[in-house]
Amino acid sequence: MNNKEIYQKTLTFSIRRLLWDMASLAVIILLAAAGFFLAEKLANAGLIGLAIGIVVGIIAIAIVSHFISYIFKAGQIAMMTEGIATSKLPADVYAAGKKIVKERFVTVAAYYAVTGVIKGIFNEIGRALTAVGQAVGGNNGGTVGSAISGVIQTIVDYLCDCCLGWVFYRKDEKAAKATLEGAVLFFKHGKTLAKNLGRVFGIGLLSLVVIGGVFFGLTYLITLALPGVFEGLAAEISSTIASSSDPSSLEFFTNPQNLKLITSGIIGFVMWGIIHSTFVRPFILVGVLRNYINSGKDEKISEKDFDELDKKSKKFAKLHAEEV
Repeated sequence: MNNKEIYQKTLTFSIRRLLWDMASLAVIILLAAAGFFLAEKLANAGLIGLAIGIVVGIIAIAIVSHFISYIFKAGQIAMMTEGIATSKLPADVYAAGKKIVKERFVTVAAYYAVTGVIKGIFNEIGRALTAVGQAVGGNNGGTVGSAISGVIQTIVDYLCDCCLGWVFYRKDEKAAKATLEGAVLFFKHGKTLAKNLGRVFGIGLLSLVVIGGVFFGLTYLITLALPGVFEGLAAEISSTIASSSDPSSLEFFTNPQNLKLITSGIIGFVMWGIIHSTFVRPFILVGVLRNYINSGKDEKISEKDFDELDKKSKKFAKLHAEEV
């Protein structure tokens, strides 16, 4: 199976994740609106009600997502790995993906334990690069190190997903041991995998401009039809900041037109994040994951390889010590 075929066959996970994300966003918006209008009517404090509604919505969705949404992402990666490794996928991809995830990670806690270790390893090494840049070149070196770390942070999610794919690929190995192998593979074949950076950044930027721009424009048109809402919100903000030590510094937020632009920008960015992560990112990931899996198929990972990464990451060294 080629990348396009695998992507198309695993789109069922993306569609389900999109529906979940849109429902989650709708709940947050409804709670925010309810908080605003209720607080405005009862205590003339709509801004406070808006903030409370948003916080309550985010917390509620975060709790539920912890137990539900992970299956979409992990199941899709499991099936992508299956397609790459065997060149075939079952008829019911979604059911098969759920089954593999539950077999590999008996509990939700086990899944988050492994992914937490993966992210910790890559994030730790990213921070180390920043420190090296600062040590070598002072402030200028720190800037270079920060830039390098920023690039690493951008692709760290892809590396984590690839490492998770390796955990599924090495299905006869314990998840923790497979996690260690996956991290070693990246650092042994970094040059091979670096060729994916152009695709990661290029397509990501294009999707931000196109998807984010479209939803920014649509949201702005909607805000134009609701002038009273933004005038009321601006008045509420003006009243709230009037007693602050420097109200002039916050005048930007008291302009209804500026609030419309801010709202449109936030919604545009959020919608880009949802659509990019559910449809665009998996499209990129298939190719990155294929290169990653192929780089390690015939690899003989030695204890020396593990020891080398022990020196770079305390989190890796701790997990390695536990598995020895």
